[in-house]
Amino acid sequence: MKRINFNYPFALLTVMMLCCLFNPVSAQKIDTIQIGKGKLNTAALKPGLKQYLVYFQMPKQAKTLMMSLWLRDIKKEKRNGQDVFVINQQWYSNDTAMYRKVYSVNNAKDFSPIYHSEQIGIKLSAYNWDSKQIKGADTVAQNLKKDFKQDFTGPCFNWNLDIETFEMLPLAEGKTFAINFYDAGYSTPKYVLYKVEGSEILETNDLQKVDCWILRNESDFNGNKFVQRFWISKKNKELLKEEDTFNNGYRYKVKLNGAAPNLPLRFKAK
Repeated sequence: MKRINFNYPFALLTVMMLCCLFNPVSAQKIDTIQIGKGKLNTAALKPGLKQYLVYFQMPKQAKTLMMSLWLRDIKKEKRNGQDVFVINQQWYSNDTAMYRKVYSVNNAKDFSPIYHSEQIGIKLSAYNWDSKQIKGADTVAQNLKKDFKQDFTGPCFNWNLDIETFEMLPLAEGKTFAINFYDAGYSTPKYVLYKVEGSEILETNDLQKVDCWILRNESDFNGNKFVQRFWISKKNKELLKEEDTFNNGYRYKVKLNGAAPNLPLRFKAK
């Protein structure tokens, strides 16, 4: 399979996500989520390694699935006297050029971003982040974004940590949230709309039945409807499943159970 066939769904999905934005002043009964307002329950974000099978399904390619493994490793540490969350994410597939690594540091009190870096293949982007601006980290070697700078009108959440943010939301029947997200290295922060569309008993891959909230985001891109759904357990407040529908295709993320091995520990350091 040509590499572009693997990249296309991910690239299209990224563009669509950047278009699913919402201005909270245009709607009523919206719970606006902003840094420093105390609406995120940071105690709900549980440290530990979580692994997800990620796969694309294109119905016109009936015998092909594009698959990868996504690892989220959350640690709580103290740096410069401050409690922080340190989050490492890695994506593995059968193509080393598609390897992706994301490293983020956030204030443990309100989940405000402090530092963020992302590596795709051999290309590295790294940023220092505060409530007023994000700047390329000029002390990081081979940083392609060392000269980048974006000023903010107010603090914003890291969109690369959307799942972690969802797990801290006060989810409840009928609630709708507008979250001030920013995707590092792009233009300005925007509010994104997410709605609790209901709940469902989800059977996990270890045959457990778990009551989940379903959080939904919907948008339109060039006349194509784009929908994301996230199944978040009511009791443990963790993402168990994500299903995205876009351009006659699908992307799924399914949490693996505790039997999945810790792969990074088995790779030999170079």
